[in-house]
Amino acid sequence: MLITNSTKNIAPMSVFERYLSVWVFLCIITGIALGQFFPSMFQAIGSMEVAKVNLPVGLLIWIMIIPMLIKVDFGSLHEVRRHVKGIGVTLFVNWLVKPFSMAFLGWLFIRQWFAPLLPTDQLDSYIAGLILLAAAPCTAMVFVWSRLTGGDPLFTLSQVALNDSIMVIAFAPLVAFLLGLSTITVPWDTLLTSVVLYIIIPVILAQLIRKSLLSKGTDVFEAAMTKIGPWSITALLATLILLFAFQGEAILKQPLVIALLAVPILIQVLFNSALAYWLNRAVGETHNIACPSALIGASNFFELAVAAAISLFGFNSGAALATVVGVLIEVPVMLLVVYVVNNSKSWYNHEAIV
Repeated sequence: MLITNSTKNIAPMSVFERYLSVWVFLCIITGIALGQFFPSMFQAIGSMEVAKVNLPVGLLIWIMIIPMLIKVDFGSLHEVRRHVKGIGVTLFVNWLVKPFSMAFLGWLFIRQWFAPLLPTDQLDSYIAGLILLAAAPCTAMVFVWSRLTGGDPLFTLSQVALNDSIMVIAFAPLVAFLLGLSTITVPWDTLLTSVVLYIIIPVILAQLIRKSLLSKGTDVFEAAMTKIGPWSITALLATLILLFAFQGEAILKQPLVIALLAVPILIQVLFNSALAYWLNRAVGETHNIACPSALIGASNFFELAVAAAISLFGFNSGAALATVVGVLIEVPVMLLVVYVVNNSKSWYNHEAIV
């Protein structure tokens, strides 16, 4: 079956992917420096907007997202029935625990404990960025995490396809609901525009491209994916340079902001991955199902989160900065989760939990 071969041939993390946090850090330095030395150039880029959508960033985000969505085969949704319990755990953690736990952690850390150390006018924006990050389940990188843990490839693909299908419908209402709970004004028109621009249209384009490539054979498909794969990371890094060119002044004045924003993200990742991992054991799923289920519950579709934050709140917002912090810590934290699940297999298989 095409989907089996396509998924099993996913290579482990490249050196570039493994050190993504290093490249993100370098982009932070580069963006801040460029913003300080060439402020007028970046102001001109920031002014290139149509209906509140920045055109250069919109193009970069499409280049960032579409190659990832081409990997997703929505035809694999029928595989869901093979592991109903594992899929149930995935959906429970991704849609009922993860966004709400992040909203709570954002309120606890940002609005309560860390508030005296953060810019008062950005507190709501930081929380909004954290919510956007948690409301978008991982799409592409979860294939890599799953491969590193020996996860079932068909289960991994089916849960990604199902999550993406739900995201098309649920992302905007869920974000709006959580922003409302956090007493943050919901810009509905911009939110819906973001969903259309950064979820619906990219999904449609990606599936048309996928269908066209597969019609020419799996070898052509795999060769094309190998060629366009680096586009996503390159576009992400270019977007981050632009973002930090605008954020540079605020970061130089508040250097602790990034570290403080990382705390709730780190706690949320560890909590959700542990919860999903334990729940799969509790319901009797095998280890190669529990691993990808735990990993998708912990990681985020940070490309979408960055795009939505910029569209909703702007380059200079705390929301955009908060989503970028998610990118910064994603790889090292997820590698830690991979290490834990790989080295706890004997515990997982020791006995069933009653």
